Amino acid sequence: MLPQVIANPHYQLIGGESAVRRLVDRFYALMDELPEARTIRALHKADLSHAKERLFMFLSGWLGGPQLYSERFGHPRLRHKHQAFPIGEAERDAWMLCMTRALDDVVPEAALRAQLTQSFFKTADFLRNR
Repeated sequence: MLPQVIANPHYQLIGGESAVRRLVDRFYALMDELPEARTIRALHKADLSHAKERLFMFLSGWLGGPQLYSERFGHPRLRHKHQAFPIGEAERDAWMLCMTRALDDVVPEAALRAQLTQSFFKTADFLRNR
């Protein structure tokens, strides 16, 4: 019997559920802390708990783990759901700054961080609408 090949093993490689939670928590903490993140923070509600939970659920599936977001809400339709927010290069770059630093703090392996950073950038850039 051949071993099962996982199409996207990143979820397990970064450490599963607890690592995804730490990544999301660190990401939003940085969004609150970094002056350079003001543009992206301004697009969020004061209470980030809802955004944290949705990002955690989305990233779980996006990274190859449980499809929590899809099971609860259906297809993510990221571009459609972000259309109401003005997202240009400045917002993309602020989001990426927070995510890159969160990855630095949570994911110890440099090659994996680089892969994830590339994937996150492609997704963040795809959401630009300005």
